[in-house]
Amino acid sequence: MNSLENVIGELCKVILPIPEESYLGNTDSSIAICTLSSIDLLKKISNSEILNHISIAGRLLSENKGIDYIIKYVNQNKKIKTIIVCGKEVWGHKAGHSLFELHKNGIDAYGRIINSTSPNPFLTVNKSEINYFQNKIYLVNMINETNFDIIKKFVF
Repeated sequence: MNSLENVIGELCKVILPIPEESYLGNTDSSIAICTLSSIDLLKKISNSEILNHISIAGRLLSENKGIDYIIKYVNQNKKIKTIIVCGKEVWGHKAGHSLFELHKNGIDAYGRIINSTSPNPFLTVNKSEINYFQNKIYLVNMINETNFDIIKKFVF
C-alpha cells in the first residue's frame, strides 16, 4: 500500500468507524461463516441458535488485511474445514471474489492474489499458510445471499 492509501484508510476509520467484529461459537465446530459487508446478517447470526453450531462468524471488508486475518485464523484453528461466504460483496473491494481467487490460484511472487480484480489484493501471509487454506478449507460460495433461513440450511 502506498502512503496515500494509508492516509485514506486512517481517515475512513475516523469518518466511518466500522468495528472489527467476529463472534465465537462452538469451538468444536468445523464451520465458519463470513458475511462479507452484511453487518445486519452478522448480527442476526450472532443472536441466533446457529452460533451454537459454528465455530465463528465474522465479516470481510478488505481484499488484503481481512483475507490475511482469515488465513491466519484457519491456520491456527485447524478444526475449521468449511467457510460459508455469504452476504453482500464489498463494493469496490470485492473481498469475497478475492478470497475465492486466492483459494483457486494462490499468490504471485509479490504477494498479489492471482486473477483478483480488487484494487489492492496484496497479502502478507506466507505461502505455506495459503497452501493450508487452499488444500484444507472448503469454501461455500453464497456471495450476495442475505436470507438467513437459506444460509442456515448449509449449517444444519
